[in-house]
Amino acid sequence: MLRALALASVALGPQAAGWARTMASHQLLVAPPEALRKPLSIPNRLLLGPGPANLAPRVLAAGGLQVIGHMHKEMYQIMDEIKQGIQYVFQTRNPLTLAISGSGHCALEAALFNLLEPGDSFLVGVNGIWGQRAADIGERIGARVHMMVKDPGGHHTLREVEEGLAQHKPVLLFLTQGESSSGVLQPLNGYGELCHRYKCLLLVDSVASLGAVPIYMDQQGIDILYSGSQKVLNAPPGTSLLSFSDKAKNKIYTRKTKPFSFYLDIKWLASFWGCDDQPRMYHHTTPITGLYSLRESLALIAEQGLEDSWRQHRETMAYLHGRLQGLGLRLFVKDPVRGRGAAGGAGVGTGIEPLPSPVGRDVGSCGPGEQAVVAPWPQDLRTLGLVAPLSPEPLPESLGVISELKDALRPPEPWGGRVS
Repeated sequence: MLRALALASVALGPQAAGWARTMASHQLLVAPPEALRKPLSIPNRLLLGPGPANLAPRVLAAGGLQVIGHMHKEMYQIMDEIKQGIQYVFQTRNPLTLAISGSGHCALEAALFNLLEPGDSFLVGVNGIWGQRAADIGERIGARVHMMVKDPGGHHTLREVEEGLAQHKPVLLFLTQGESSSGVLQPLNGYGELCHRYKCLLLVDSVASLGAVPIYMDQQGIDILYSGSQKVLNAPPGTSLLSFSDKAKNKIYTRKTKPFSFYLDIKWLASFWGCDDQPRMYHHTTPITGLYSLRESLALIAEQGLEDSWRQHRETMAYLHGRLQGLGLRLFVKDPVRGRGAAGGAGVGTGIEPLPSPVGRDVGSCGPGEQAVVAPWPQDLRTLGLVAPLSPEPLPESLGVISELKDALRPPEPWGGRVS
């Protein structure tokens, strides 16, 4: 051992001398930042915004576990368990089911980069920011993008979708189940069957709704479904969930051109995640501790049960909406069935039309950066995952949110403060 080290030091001699000369001829121009000499300090804050949400102790602890290799057999086991958890919350048996190393926005890009080729017809349901984003990405790919635009708070009916399918003959339709910029819940029953009748695939965004409202990927004929980790699932931001039907997989595997992104190439990712029954191939280094936390968040919702999670959020939101209306506020989404989807909660915003008093404001659910879609100065109030307790009654009273809401809803500066 000592002999080997001695030989290595001799071999590195010229290189070490070169390093010494470089260090002698250069100076450090940037000093160590003073801020980094202090330990990190994070406030203990209850999050009632549109996400991220507070982490359960078990999820928080998982993120602090020691790192293992991203290609160790123990990590592959964790990845397999994550796939099973995604299949459960999505209610799908799709083999091509995996987590993405990136936020829900990254999962949207993964879906579109792999499904669309230049010149493809792409039909987008736009009733808020996420339809706008999907259309923007489609244009960047070179697809022929056709937007079905609804006012914020509206949803796309089967008749409207069929008219778009018949007119534009798209290969892909995009819908958002829980549009977080307006709080509207898009119905999904019948849309997959309708798309397939027109030889079109159905892509659904469930980032703000997964775990809060029912979704049945296979039974509802959804071909591509994605969601994020940081909302109802109560996992840290930075990972997302994605699944493809066999029809969608066939579209990807028979495309004429390579996807625009190597990092999000589903063929590579499917191999890395063990979705194709072939030996796994290295693709990238995953956020290992983020996957630990995602695994635990999926375990928690599996232990609770999807139906109980849906009930919990439904009851909490109904209570919250009732208390808000008791203050004289109006819900932005007027239909109570359509207005309980986004992020499992409700938001407080100024609305579109000016009203005579601070209390007479519309209630919607705007999220960060979504102001231009619904309101010029939104203020959020939401219930996500852990924040939606088994008994909803104590939540608003213990926070003092409802009783202080009138004072909070005063006209702020443009793009101003938030209830969080």
